[in-house]
Amino acid sequence: MSILITGGAGYIGSHTTRYFSDKNEDIILVDNLQTGYKKAIEIENFYEIDIRNKKELDKVFKSHKINAVIHFAANSLVGESMEKPYEYYHNNVFGMMCLLDVMRENNVNKIVFSSTAATYGEPKNIPILEDDDTNPTNTYGETKLAMERMMKWFDQAYGIKYVSLRYFNAAGAHGGGMIGEAHRPETHLIPLILQVPLGKRNKIYMFGDDYPTKDGTCVRDYIHVMDLAEAHYLAWEYLRKGESSDIFNLGNGNGYSVKEVIEMTRKVTGYDICAEVKERRTGDPAILIASSEKAKRILGWKPKYDSLEKIIIDAWKWHRNYPKGYDE
Repeated sequence: MSILITGGAGYIGSHTTRYFSDKNEDIILVDNLQTGYKKAIEIENFYEIDIRNKKELDKVFKSHKINAVIHFAANSLVGESMEKPYEYYHNNVFGMMCLLDVMRENNVNKIVFSSTAATYGEPKNIPILEDDDTNPTNTYGETKLAMERMMKWFDQAYGIKYVSLRYFNAAGAHGGGMIGEAHRPETHLIPLILQVPLGKRNKIYMFGDDYPTKDGTCVRDYIHVMDLAEAHYLAWEYLRKGESSDIFNLGNGNGYSVKEVIEMTRKVTGYDICAEVKERRTGDPAILIASSEKAKRILGWKPKYDSLEKIIIDAWKWHRNYPKGYDE
């Protein structure tokens, strides 16, 4: 039996694909390469199609004995989602509807979903628990929440079991330095900081230094991409055992401020990275930290690369090896 990974050529998808392959799972990969890279994967059964093309997607299902789906295919930029809500609803929500319908028609009843902490919006409690209120403050988070709710009703009506993984700030790269984080445009903090020692920018900006945090800058929970990859595998094993649908947070449970991330990047790279304070950005919560106790208890998940230094070391290895990303 095979596992279908949608969006498997993207950042987290490619690392998860590598992890599943290392576990000798038979992988079928679908990606329209809108934001993914063919160079990031080494999979024989790769299909460059859009999951909204149900006819082509159905052909993939009928050509392979697919047992489960790991679903990454989605647009994921918060700022862009506020400017292009139609595109985000069409790609994310309609895409999920097409995927679930093809799964239903082909009697595939297991899906692991790449969700996000953006489903919570402004947190009322720290650390954030899975049963806390979900009030997204952007279109991206709203579409991911809609996708979760769609899976809930498909489970009730058709018995398609799901695990939704709400993760926080994905970071780092595969330890081998051959695959890593490459976005167009780049919006994540650690790769943006690394652009300074790479000579791509003169300085890094900190948006606000007057938050109610330890040093005035925003605090976030960073999780190594390979720990996320393992969590998807454990979620698949959980569903394979016939367990019920569920939702899990994925984070380290430790918060690092923007200033702390910059200082650690200086240490790892040996560069005196220039940082400048600018005005706050609208909608940036002061602190976002996950409670992952549920995932640890039920899935048996435990982050192996939970130090900020290790995350940045692996990210730096990738960016130093491939300063132009997959466009080398």
